[in-house]
Amino acid sequence: MILHASCVAHRGRGLLILGASGAGKSGLALEMMALGAALVADDRTALRCEAGAIIADAPDSLRGLIEARGVGILRARAHGPVELALAVDLDRAEPERLPPDRRFGLFDGDLPLVLGAGRVHLASMLLQYLDSGRADTELRDS
Repeated sequence: MILHASCVAHRGRGLLILGASGAGKSGLALEMMALGAALVADDRTALRCEAGAIIADAPDSLRGLIEARGVGILRARAHGPVELALAVDLDRAEPERLPPDRRFGLFDGDLPLVLGAGRVHLASMLLQYLDSGRADTELRDS
């Protein structure tokens, strides 16, 4: 399955970045890369289910490339396939200060979901989530 999404990896855990065109998927990926994450895929992400895990990778034609709006297509070190641990939706803003355990259904499973539209410091929060999960929910994602 090819999804209109970007993906980064941090310490072996993948983040699927969802949103409409212009929502900031590539911008968030670039910001996270500047903080130590690695590019898996930009704009189009290939997904497969493997032994109950959801694996993300880049289509060969886009591997190691990321769009920087107003600058051009940039080269980046390609990470390769990664198991997804989290998804963020850049089209929807989180209305709750301490949100419930939201989920994004994919294949026969689901991923923890963060609603990230307009969120300040989102890249840092997502990197910390990938590192350690949430303390205020059952850690089904760790």
